[in-house]
Amino acid sequence: MPSGYTMGYATITVPYRPESTNVTRRLLILFALVAGLVAACGLTWSITWRGGIDTLRRNAAVRVDRTTNALKSTLERYESLPYLLAEHPFVQDVLVSSTAPNVERANRYLEDLNGHARATATYIIQTDGLCVAASNWHEPDSFVGAGYQFRPYFMDAVKGGVGRFFGIGTISHDPGYYISQPVRRDGKIVGVAVVKLNLEWFQGVDAAEPLIVTDDHGVIFLSSVPAWKYHTVRPLSGAVTDSIYQTRQYAQQEIPPLPVTIERTLEGDAQIVRVGGGRYAPRYLASRRAIGEPDWQLITMASVAPVDADARNAAIVTGFGYITLCLLAFYWRMRRARVREMMRSRELLQRAYAELNQRVAERTADLSQANDQLKKEVSERTRAEQELRAAHDELIQASKLAALGQMAAGITHELNQPLAALRGFSDNTRVLLDRGDQASARENLEAIAALTERMGKITNQLKLFVGRARPRSARAPLARALRNVLALLQKRLQGVDVTLTVVENEAGAETQTRTRFDPSDEHPELVANCDDLRLEQVLINLLGNALDATGDGAGGNLGAGHPSAAAARPRIEIEIEAAAATLSISVHDNGPGIPDDVLPRLFEPFFTTKEMGQGLGLGLAISSSIARDSGGSLVARNAPDGGALFVLTLRRARVQATDPLTAGS
Repeated sequence: MPSGYTMGYATITVPYRPESTNVTRRLLILFALVAGLVAACGLTWSITWRGGIDTLRRNAAVRVDRTTNALKSTLERYESLPYLLAEHPFVQDVLVSSTAPNVERANRYLEDLNGHARATATYIIQTDGLCVAASNWHEPDSFVGAGYQFRPYFMDAVKGGVGRFFGIGTISHDPGYYISQPVRRDGKIVGVAVVKLNLEWFQGVDAAEPLIVTDDHGVIFLSSVPAWKYHTVRPLSGAVTDSIYQTRQYAQQEIPPLPVTIERTLEGDAQIVRVGGGRYAPRYLASRRAIGEPDWQLITMASVAPVDADARNAAIVTGFGYITLCLLAFYWRMRRARVREMMRSRELLQRAYAELNQRVAERTADLSQANDQLKKEVSERTRAEQELRAAHDELIQASKLAALGQMAAGITHELNQPLAALRGFSDNTRVLLDRGDQASARENLEAIAALTERMGKITNQLKLFVGRARPRSARAPLARALRNVLALLQKRLQGVDVTLTVVENEAGAETQTRTRFDPSDEHPELVANCDDLRLEQVLINLLGNALDATGDGAGGNLGAGHPSAAAARPRIEIEIEAAAATLSISVHDNGPGIPDDVLPRLFEPFFTTKEMGQGLGLGLAISSSIARDSGGSLVARNAPDGGALFVLTLRRARVQATDPLTAGS
C-alpha cells in the first residue's frame, strides 16, 4: 500500500528508515567533502610551487650570470699586470744582479705600481724560489727573503707558463688570488713576477642570498656565509688532500665536507639542495657557472622557503575558500529548514503575544504602585540632603576657625626666629655704638631692617587663607636663600662644623661631580621653582632642628629624652643634588637621629617632643606644606651613618643668562 492517509478504518503507512542508514549517509558526505578539500589544496600547492620554482630558477640564472661576469671581469683586468711587470728593466735587473741599489730601485717601483694598480701585493721571486723584492718591503710582514718554491703558481711560471692559484698567504696569513708570469732576460727565465689580489670583497657584493666560489678541487674559498668557508662540496681523494697540504694552500687546516643533499635536479644546471642535517635544514635552489680560467665554479643559493610559503599560503586560501563554499551551502540548507520552522512557530507566537498583553497589564498596575512609593522616598531624601548641606556649612565654618587658630600659632612660631635675631642684633648694635664702630652698627641696622621686612612678609601669609595659592612659577635662587638663612642663624651656628657641597648629575652620565658649594657666589644655574621667602622658611626650620639635635638637648620634632649629640664636635652637612629637572637639598646632622615611634608622626601639626614652651610642633608641618604647594616634597629618615637626614626636593627652574632674577642677586 502506498504511503499516506486513508479515510475510514484505513491505517497510516510511513516508510521505515533505520538510524544507521542516516549515519552512514552523513559519513559518506563528510568523507567526500574532506577528499575534495585535500584534492583542491594539493592541486593548488603543486601548481603554485612549480610556478614559483620556475620564477626562482630564472631569477637565479640571471643572478649567477651577472655575478660570474663581475668576477671574470675583475680577474681579466689584472691578468696582464704580471706580464707588464716582467718586462720592466728594474725587475729584470734585480733578478740578474740582486745588489742593494737594484733591490731598492725594484722595491720602490713595485710599491708605486702596486699602489696605482690597487693590488694586494706584487713581488719578484728568483728561480730558486727566494723573494728578492716586494711592494711591502718596508712592512713588518714583508715577503722579501721568504721562499715560495713549493707554491704551484711559482712552479708553473718557472716552467714558462702562467700561474694562477688561490690560497692563504704563508707570511700575511691573508687569503688571496695569485697570478704569476715568467721573467725572461735574453730568452732565458731568470725569475717570476707575482701579483696577489684580495677577493674577500667579492663575497659581500651580492650577499642578499648565499654565494660561494669553489676551486678546481671543489673547496669553497669564497663564501658570503662564513661557516661554509673552507669546506668541500664533494669528497677529496687522498692525492688531492696531500697536494693541498704540501702547497699550504689553506694554511694546513682541515677541509671537512659541507653537508649538502641534492633533492631534485632541474633544467638549466639548477638543483634543489638541502644544506645541513635534519628535517628542518634550509633548502636552496643552487645555480652553477664555470669561471673558465682559472678552473673555478661559482654557485648561487636562492632560498626555497619563500616558494614553499607562497604555495602553502595558496593552499590555505584554497582550503578556506572551499570550506566557505561548504558552509554557505550548509547555511542555505539550514535557512530553508528554519523558514519552515518559523512558519510553524508563528501560530505559537500569536498565542504567546495574547498572554503577554495580559501580563503587561498586571505588571503596569504593580509599577504604578511602586512609582508612588518612589516619589515618597525621593521627597524624604531631598529633605535629608537639605539638612546635610546646612550641617556641612556649619562644619566648614568651624574648620575655618580651627585652621585660623593653627595659622596664627604657625605665624607665632615663625616669628620667634626673627625676633631672637632682632634681639641679638640690637644688643650688638648698642655695644658697637658705645665703641664708636659706626660702620658695623650701620650693617646691624640694615640687618634689623631686613628682618622687620621679613616679619612683615611672614604676617602677610595670613592672606593665603582668603586668597588662592601662590603660583608655582615663582623662582628662588638657592645660593641667595642659603646665604640669608646662614646669616640669620649665624649666632647659633658658632661652634658647629657646617659643610656645603653640590653634586651635579649630568644627563646620560654614570658618574657624579661633587664640589664644594660657596653660598657667597651667585650660582645662577641653581634656581628652584618656589617663593624665595617660603624657601628660606623651610631651610630655617630644617637647620634649626639640626642645631637642636646637635646641641645640649635633642629638640624640635626629633624626640626628647635622647642623647643630644655624639661625643664628636657638632656637625651639619648640607648637600645640593642638581639633576636635570629637580634640586634636592639634604640636611644631615650627627645627632641621635629620629626615634622609630616619632618618625611616622613627624609632619603632623602640633606634634612635638620639646618641653612645654620650647615649640608648638608646627615647623615641619609648615615646611612640608610649603614643599607640596611648590610641587616638591619633604621627607625625613635616619642616615645610615647616624643622625637625622631631611631631603627637600623642588622642581628646578631653567634661568636664562640675562634673567633679572639672578643678574643682581
